[in-house]
Amino acid sequence: MKSLLFHRLALSKDKKGVLELSEQGQEIQKADDILKDPYVLEFLNIPESYQFLESELEEKLISNLQHFLLELGKGFTFEKRQYRISISGKHFFVDLVFYHRILKCFVLIDLKGGEVTHQDVGQMNLYLNYFKKEVNTEGDNEPIGIVLGAAKDHVLVEYATESISNQLFISKYQLYLPDKKQLENELNKLLDDEHDNSASR
Repeated sequence: MKSLLFHRLALSKDKKGVLELSEQGQEIQKADDILKDPYVLEFLNIPESYQFLESELEEKLISNLQHFLLELGKGFTFEKRQYRISISGKHFFVDLVFYHRILKCFVLIDLKGGEVTHQDVGQMNLYLNYFKKEVNTEGDNEPIGIVLGAAKDHVLVEYATESISNQLFISKYQLYLPDKKQLENELNKLLDDEHDNSASR
């Protein structure tokens, strides 16, 4: 229950993979293994109707860092917030920087209050290129970038990330689990899909 297995299973396109994860525990071998979609940030206690700024979201995550680290999963260590990058006299700031002990790489998280755009993808790609050349030291693997937004358009994400060689991922967050009625609908949809799959075999 604490891992929100049912909810993650209902939302996932890889139901088999989620079930295997629940049985075996989290095995981390590649960048995809550390990702969740969605991240559930109920511990922030932000009212659903409240319109917040990205800086407020970041502040609440830092204030609840222990809970956020638990939501991220194992292996994450907090490095810095608002990590400053200076390129050609211009300054950029990565919202949150972590180091992943198991994958031996930096994990950069950029927070978005609304839907993730192609500009957000380009900005994260810039951050990743900078970290590869200027921050990584011997023994570090290539950094991972996660753009974390309230919503994402799957088609836009596919086109925006298609030719990018960096490990760049788009995930969404939600402030609360769905209510009982939504969960019932998801369960019924899962059962119908399973029934249809069984019948077509």
